[in-house]
Amino acid sequence: MSIDLSSARIAFLGLGKMGLPMASRLVAAGWNVAGFDPSPAAADAFAAAGGAVAASARQAAEGAGVVVTMLPNGEAVRAVLAGPDGVAGGLAPGAIAIDMSSSAPVGTRDLAHDLARAGIRLIDAPVSGGVKRAVDGTLAIMVGGDADAAAAVRPLLECLGSAIFETGPIGSGHAMKALNNYVSAAGLTAACEALRIGASFGLDPGLMTDILNVSTGRNNSTEVKLKPYVIAKTYASGFSMALMAKDLRTADDLARHEGVPAPLSRAVAALWQDALADLGEGADHTAIDLFLAVRPGPAGE
Repeated sequence: MSIDLSSARIAFLGLGKMGLPMASRLVAAGWNVAGFDPSPAAADAFAAAGGAVAASARQAAEGAGVVVTMLPNGEAVRAVLAGPDGVAGGLAPGAIAIDMSSSAPVGTRDLAHDLARAGIRLIDAPVSGGVKRAVDGTLAIMVGGDADAAAAVRPLLECLGSAIFETGPIGSGHAMKALNNYVSAAGLTAACEALRIGASFGLDPGLMTDILNVSTGRNNSTEVKLKPYVIAKTYASGFSMALMAKDLRTADDLARHEGVPAPLSRAVAALWQDALADLGEGADHTAIDLFLAVRPGPAGE
């Protein structure tokens, strides 16, 4: 059964730092959106943006033709969609679930299989770009899953992102997101180490950043993160170390699952897990710089 997206009720589950601006954009564009988040502050913020706030995930999803999840991990997505108190049974016939969270791709494939038995099509559509691009509607969106389902919800995705990529079968979007964040974290780690080495030798970190940004060392971290968050020591990019460490574990787990040797991925994932344990769940991911300042070298150094 097809969904008429123009008249469908949309349930948006998860109104955190990313989910709130995304759901608010849908409301502003005229979509019929019911949102839920267990945080009263998040719910109040969505209401202030003109959204309809539900008292529970099940209430938000009752009769919805589309349900969007923007949650911390795949386990939370499975629980809210297919768990004992999940919303699957209350969705409209032929509903489409869009998991825009950063979930584990193998788990996403399993969840899609389970939801299909209830007549629900799942696509994975994780995003990249951070809060600013969520507000602007210029996110990069990586879409995996059934092509017909992806086409049906593309107008909704185009309201949220300016670069939409169909990556292949279900789970491929989540795989791409984890691998993207692995590359991002490796670049940030290398950039922070380079600044510390250069500063010790007498180089100015700001000048180093300018040179990197017109040279082959340029990456997203050198362009976007070094000056405002690392050099300024604000460590306030808005993306947590906990989420980055989780995505790095996902990338490393994927390499193990596929039997692909990935020694650097393993090393980066371990480094960030150690940083998370040292700095705590509340640390911003750019605070990896602080951890590198105190991390001891290998045994024997």
